Amino acid sequence: MAAGAGRMSAESTFGSHEAKQLTILLTAHDRSGHGSLTGELLRRARRVGVRGATAVGGLEGFGASRQLHRTHLLGSDAPMAIVLVDSAERIEEFLQAARDLLGAALVTLSDVDVVEL
Repeated sequence: MAAGAGRMSAESTFGSHEAKQLTILLTAHDRSGHGSLTGELLRRARRVGVRGATAVGGLEGFGASRQLHRTHLLGSDAPMAIVLVDSAERIEEFLQAARDLLGAALVTLSDVDVVEL
């Protein structure tokens, strides 16, 4: 099936362009040095100029380790997802800049359409 096939098109009403969505699954307690891994990944995304990035916390989930992670009352092993959207070239630039941090994370890459309102 061709990229974008079967997707609803917003082109008749709004302009759009193709992009990539990179999703990184990790946990809230994952660290990079003395800080959070989530924070460091967002800093690197911003440094390379990624157009959009958001960190989202979950209630329960698992990733590459297949270990169940949950939000707890006294601490947090909560699952996290970082979602980045930009051109294929910029996402590749980010992956090169963050390669040393992504070893234990589950990472997915998808084609998306960015709607221009």
